[in-house]
Amino acid sequence: MTERKSTFHQDLDHIQSDIVRLAAMVTELIPRGTEILLSRDLNGAQQLIEDDDELDLLSLQIEEHCYQVLALQQPVASDLRSVITAIKLVSEIERSGDLMVNVAKATRRIYDADIDPQLDGLIERMGEEAGRLFKLSIDAYAERNVGLAAALDDMDDHLDQLHRDFIQAIFTSRPDTIDVQPAVQLALVGRYYERIGDHAVNIANKVEYMVTGWLPEHSGAARVEARHRRADLEAALDATVDHGFGDPGVGG
Repeated sequence: MTERKSTFHQDLDHIQSDIVRLAAMVTELIPRGTEILLSRDLNGAQQLIEDDDELDLLSLQIEEHCYQVLALQQPVASDLRSVITAIKLVSEIERSGDLMVNVAKATRRIYDADIDPQLDGLIERMGEEAGRLFKLSIDAYAERNVGLAAALDDMDDHLDQLHRDFIQAIFTSRPDTIDVQPAVQLALVGRYYERIGDHAVNIANKVEYMVTGWLPEHSGAARVEARHRRADLEAALDATVDHGFGDPGVGG
């Protein structure tokens, strides 16, 4: 039993190491993809798109390792949460990488467009903030830092504001500097960065679950259950009144 437990924790350490490695690949893609977009580097865009295959491969390998651990080790309690969290984090991380692939593809669609320098400046700031949030979320995972994880939701407000500023800037950009197609692509780019921030918050939420067993959804579920219990109680009281029980004006 002791040997089995030792093997299990070695598996967990290996999984965590691979997840951090996977996240490091995405952390590198964010500034790289941003610079590719800002410099309209078509060759760089193509290379980033192709490099995503390595990220996909590692994602699949980590998931397969997690499934093997679940099947062979049958973990419980906090150990089970660690494996479940790992599976969910792989999805969040891999999707963040896909979003930077989308940024690279957008580069190919707007490479010859004349874009207001203000928009480029906001893209650079969104890329920096998205990268910062993503890295902090992975730090929270690697360190099992619940305090840092809990703070990510508020930190994401700054990226959300940058995204709103960016969309506003697209609409107010001078008509002679940008046409409809590039405007649509830029709006999508802003959304891609904003979504990376959302994935960072999701990662942080799952870290809280891994360490404490709590998720934000649990509060909502508890409120729904409380409403259902209250509705059942009110229905029972109504039925009692309808049958005359407890009514001082009935009987005797």
